[in-house]
Amino acid sequence: MSSRPIVLVPACHHRLGEHPYHIVGRKYVEAVRLAGALPLVVPRLEAGEIDTALDLAHGVLLTGSPSNVHPSHFGEGVHDPALPLDPERDAWVLALVPRVLARGLPLFAICRGAQEANVALGGSLHQAVHQVAGLADHRADDSMPAAMQYAPAHRVDVVRGGVLEAIIGQASFQVNSLHGQGVKRLASGLRTEAVAPDGLVEAFSMADAPGFNLCVQWHPEWQAAENPVSMRLLQAFGAAMHQYRDRVRGPLPSVAFSA
Repeated sequence: MSSRPIVLVPACHHRLGEHPYHIVGRKYVEAVRLAGALPLVVPRLEAGEIDTALDLAHGVLLTGSPSNVHPSHFGEGVHDPALPLDPERDAWVLALVPRVLARGLPLFAICRGAQEANVALGGSLHQAVHQVAGLADHRADDSMPAAMQYAPAHRVDVVRGGVLEAIIGQASFQVNSLHGQGVKRLASGLRTEAVAPDGLVEAFSMADAPGFNLCVQWHPEWQAAENPVSMRLLQAFGAAMHQYRDRVRGPLPSVAFSA
């Protein structure tokens, strides 16, 4: 086939004045194109519409966002009411994740996307990583220009034997860091793929899922074309989508993943 695989990119929800909008950062759309695929931005879906949308797809990209996953989804109250939330995105993307994995659809999740994947499968988050004893401040200074916010901030150490090592082929590399929340407890069945120097999980996957999946805490989409590590990640995502689209052996086995 010469047509490009289709990637579903769930939108965030934002108000401009009195009007609600579905939005997605352009950098994520361009990252999908760098993966050799066609981005399809998806607004809020009702429960009965999710599988219909997935029938169209060859992959799913969960984006980062200024908003956080609502802590009620992992049994906590809101730590800082000043931080943005997106309950509309929570309402359907948390239900989407297990269905994507069960189908074997390639999944690539970034920052908030990684956090919501963990929560969707039963994990929990630190709501304020910088306030946890022994952990560093992983936030960027939002008063600085974007180029400085997204500059390399620390290294990640790759866990041997995982999907990330297979893609990158390096024991460690530098990443940017712009997140206040982070993985507290990985959901059952998830495998740590990389950690920060302070021990915070920076990447994970579900090894038993029938398709490619990788969730990362940093932002590989930022100026991805100029970053060899980012391009390897996107190329691996793209290759997995081509294989999913072009397979001829019939459906992948259905596997149930639930919180």
